[in-house]
Amino acid sequence: MSHEIALLRARVRYGPLEALHGVDLPVPAGTVTVLLGRNGSGRTTVLRALAGTVPLSAGRTVWRGEDVTRLPAHARARRGLCLVPDVRAVYATLTVAENLALSPTAPDEALAAYPALVPLLPRRAGTLSGGERRMLAVSRALLTPAARVVLVDEPALGMAPDVAARTYERLAALATSRGVAVVLAEQRLPPPGTLPRGTLVHELRRGSLAFSGEPPEIAARARE
Repeated sequence: MSHEIALLRARVRYGPLEALHGVDLPVPAGTVTVLLGRNGSGRTTVLRALAGTVPLSAGRTVWRGEDVTRLPAHARARRGLCLVPDVRAVYATLTVAENLALSPTAPDEALAAYPALVPLLPRRAGTLSGGERRMLAVSRALLTPAARVVLVDEPALGMAPDVAARTYERLAALATSRGVAVVLAEQRLPPPGTLPRGTLVHELRRGSLAFSGEPPEIAARARE
């Protein structure tokens, strides 16, 4: 299994506090990787470190064998990295249609995945509910044709169960059909059946990797 991108002994500091303590995280191509952890565990910081929106205080970021530690976020985006953060993921003052128009492709796929967005096209994104904003935010990942790495922080936050299941299905298809490296940051493991075969789960605790395995192993640990 080839690695699309990886953190090697990565450390991140926010002022005097260290948020990541030497994390090694390989992210394979064509696979969904789940970063599991409570608030403060470091899962969001891992996404930001991969995207280049926070600098490493030590360690390296390697993309297809090339050291990109010092490559800024906008340059990583041009290379095919798409980050969907948990907050401020849409342009609140633009309409839904204008947000979708920022993508280089037609919004058909996003509107097929989220038909509830169709009547909301003239609405400003800042007036949407939390679940509606999340649908619009995840649409960015679906509409990035050249994406090689897609990072999504809490993709189903605020969504109804059926919409959440559809979201995981579409994100999984990016990996299984297009070979994209998909990384999801979650507080809890998504429901059974929503993740594709071969999904890898890394559990973070206080900025360190506590356990790595497949979803059934993580679920079994939670029941112990």
